Amino acid sequence: MNTPKEILQIWIRNGINKAVLPVHRMFLLGVLAGMFIGFGCHVFVLATAGDASVLGKLIGSALFPVGLMLVILCGAELFTGNNLMTLALMDRKITWGGMLKNWGVVYLGNLCGSVLLAWLLANSGLYAGEALNRAVAVASSKAALPFAQAVIRGFLCNILVVLACWFQAGSKDLTGKIFAIWFPIMLFVFAGFEHSVANMTYIPLGMLLGAEIGIGGLLANLIPVTLGNLLGGAVFIPVFYTIIYGEKE
Repeated sequence: MNTPKEILQIWIRNGINKAVLPVHRMFLLGVLAGMFIGFGCHVFVLATAGDASVLGKLIGSALFPVGLMLVILCGAELFTGNNLMTLALMDRKITWGGMLKNWGVVYLGNLCGSVLLAWLLANSGLYAGEALNRAVAVASSKAALPFAQAVIRGFLCNILVVLACWFQAGSKDLTGKIFAIWFPIMLFVFAGFEHSVANMTYIPLGMLLGAEIGIGGLLANLIPVTLGNLLGGAVFIPVFYTIIYGEKE
């Protein structure tokens, strides 16, 4: 496996590569990532439909990580994972402009992919009875979160998401990467933390299935959760690891 110092250099190189991606590729890869994470949301809702017990939640949490596995191992651009680009920024390998362009384009792509998948799922015939009720309940609970709580849950969530991204870079084989992604992502879902891109599927899906949520309700969740994701994934973890592992020998 790679050492933490080597992982830091891998993610600095990743940040450089992400900053110079052509815009159309950023967007299309962002659309794919939104859909991939949305698949995880879909199985979580189905797994917990009619059984919101600890066991149902554990099963749903164990299935959800397939989304990030698809993003990293198949190739896609996810806003929350790309928050690690600040590692390259702090190493002066990319500019603020390059990083913010990636984040903006990828975030938009994630939103488009997530909403597209939500529309397809809502019209798939898979949501009826308990599944429909569960989708509406998940969306409604997220839209009703107080601002401060949404920020905190977003902060804690993206600590684990970027650690999963960091963790998998330590492995040199496919199986190791799968396990490295699986545990932190399962943990954040089971813990009830908030992921902005996942919520781009959860909330629109609930809206399309009849939840009494407007665009304002969607934004009332996405804005604080995105802020929390940035603080956890773009500031907290990168600053610590740059200080610890980025010092020159």
